[in-house]
Amino acid sequence: MTAPDDVCLRSALDLAAAYRSGETTPSDVVDHLLARIRTHADTVGAFVTVTADRARARAGAATQRFRDGDGARLPALYGVPTAIKDLTMTAGVRTMFGSAAMREHVPTVSDEVGVRIEAAGLISLGKTNTPEFGSPCYTEPDVAPPARTPHDLTRSAGGSSGGAAAAVAAGLVPVAHGSDGGGSIRIPASVCGLVGFKPTRGRISASPVHGDISGLSTHGSLATTVRDAAALLDVMSGHHPGDPTWAPPLPEGETYLGWCDRTPGLLRVACFSEPLISDRELDPQVRGAYEEARLLLADLGHEVIEIEPPPLRDAVPDFEVVWAVGTTGIPVPAEAEHLLRPLTRWLRERGAGTSAAQFQAALVGMRQAAAAALATMHPYDAVLTPTLGQLPAMVGALRNDEDPAADFEAQKRFTPFTAAWNVTGMPAVSMPTGWSDEGLPIGTMLAGRPGEDHLLLSLAAQVEAALPPLRRAVVG
Repeated sequence: MTAPDDVCLRSALDLAAAYRSGETTPSDVVDHLLARIRTHADTVGAFVTVTADRARARAGAATQRFRDGDGARLPALYGVPTAIKDLTMTAGVRTMFGSAAMREHVPTVSDEVGVRIEAAGLISLGKTNTPEFGSPCYTEPDVAPPARTPHDLTRSAGGSSGGAAAAVAAGLVPVAHGSDGGGSIRIPASVCGLVGFKPTRGRISASPVHGDISGLSTHGSLATTVRDAAALLDVMSGHHPGDPTWAPPLPEGETYLGWCDRTPGLLRVACFSEPLISDRELDPQVRGAYEEARLLLADLGHEVIEIEPPPLRDAVPDFEVVWAVGTTGIPVPAEAEHLLRPLTRWLRERGAGTSAAQFQAALVGMRQAAAAALATMHPYDAVLTPTLGQLPAMVGALRNDEDPAADFEAQKRFTPFTAAWNVTGMPAVSMPTGWSDEGLPIGTMLAGRPGEDHLLLSLAAQVEAALPPLRRAVVG
């Protein structure tokens, strides 16, 4: 038996169905995709480490389970290839956090999210490319080629889950894990023409490190369909006994994938397109895609209401303080400090120069701004905005090694919407709802009330079903 020729175009759930029907096996699919990775991964900057031997061993065991007739009893994504972002610890596998200073780092434990992915039978093919410590919204580290969108290889795949998005968009894996502290799943999803889902704060465990006490960051999904993103969320979600906080689970017997097949009902959807953290005007084509999405929601019967942006602009200075302090959380050996990139050094110096009182004040200020924004948006079931302010950026266009402060400002102009929902902790999804005249994907973002990931996925699936088929740009 061999893998079908269109493996690189199939969704994760389609592959899972093909295993159960006997059309193909996990071993055949893993071998096929590993060959594609050898040929194409550097072209799009997708992987920093490939775990081929581990993947083949797990695929062999999964193949045997299907041959033994266990398919009906196995988890939904059992045997499906995936990949883990290089910011996430994986026991026994090099995890560099995108940094030359951590090139030899091999964790002895895995993050809980990785444990859950493995326990559900998914097969990781390796670690995906990420910028140093996940700080910027582009993926151009010193340890790997730049991550590029397959829709135009001169343009960035975004960040910080840029390698994960490039891998899925290029047909190297059907679905991938990502993480998002200020838009790091939704930014790459937008520029790579994918679905990128950031769940509610506390939906996915941050055990065992619990490194982000601000609550900004969470794990999430990158996929070609809403249903695939939901299926991976089913795998990753759930609290660990040591977690300080967690989101309430779905009722017994319900799944996020199941909610994709349920109608969301008629919802009240707020919308706005005024940038939250930048005064730069939106690209006209980005605005056009947003307006088309707004009309589509109305055509679907939802009550779409234009609102003033929530009161989050004043929280930007507090967010920047918290972001800078967060970059100091990964310990770097003193002898390797000189290997850090200019932006990382600038942020870490800024963070190290922040007093405890200043950090506390920033956390409180950010929390107060989030509370005001949540109260403002509570009457609405969902909120529509553009995902980004501009079309996909050229590789190197945002990066400024000579002036890291200017680099940071350029990133804010490029991503004036995404961080808002990290501050509030709301679930949010970027979807490929438009295309530029140049053939570049344009994402539009929907956010939901905290804890209502299920309703947001139901709405996203409804929108997806009303859109033209996804344009793929797989390489090779």
